[in-house]
Amino acid sequence: MNRGSYTTKRRIAKLNDQELEAGVSEKGSWHNDYNDTAFIFIGSLPYNLTEGDILTIFSQYGNPVFIKLARDKETGKSKGFAFLKYEDQRSTILAVDNIDGAVVLGRTLRVDHTYYKNKDDDEELEQAMSFDKPNRRR
Repeated sequence: MNRGSYTTKRRIAKLNDQELEAGVSEKGSWHNDYNDTAFIFIGSLPYNLTEGDILTIFSQYGNPVFIKLARDKETGKSKGFAFLKYEDQRSTILAVDNIDGAVVLGRTLRVDHTYYKNKDDDEELEQAMSFDKPNRRR
């Protein structure tokens, strides 16, 4: 395991434990600095994972509504990082606390809160991933 990732995971766990022991409210948590974004950054992904693979892993902690796997413009190959948006911002806390530092196919994932600015083609993708609005017949 990558020692840096292990150290980061331990540091986050220690910070979370300190908050629990001190009785820090949800609003006082370091996670609250990101309460206005439902996006996470996922780094150090195995290059052969697809968007579907990533959704399978991260849907354990909430309903993903958007994913952008960075790809090389010429080859289309994964660059090893992605941005994912959850339907509910609270899911980001679960993903960061539980998946950061996990090993997938020999690579230690980095997962953290982030801000992400949608591009025009991203809105189309987000709408296509929206499963919560079924077609209604009249």
